[in-house]
Amino acid sequence: MSLTATGGKHGADMSESTSLPQSMADASLPERLTERELEVLRHVAAGMHNHEIATELRVSIKGIEFHLCNILGKLGCRSRTEAVVRGWQAGMLEL
Repeated sequence: MSLTATGGKHGADMSESTSLPQSMADASLPERLTERELEVLRHVAAGMHNHEIATELRVSIKGIEFHLCNILGKLGCRSRTEAVVRGWQAGMLEL
């Protein structure tokens, strides 16, 4: 999957994947995400809803909500969208 943004405020074209070196990603986060949290974040980045993620990972919706709460807290975010952007900026996601 690639993220493409053209026009908008800054006319940015982000059609190529960009990620930070792992050392920078680790240094910018107060706490690392678990493998399961990363898996959930990747599904969120793919545009999946909680019930879709729960079905895909074979867990309850409450389990997904728990992981999302942890993700938001660890990344210092207030929304799913902000968490995806923060994850991408920290090099955890390739969009």
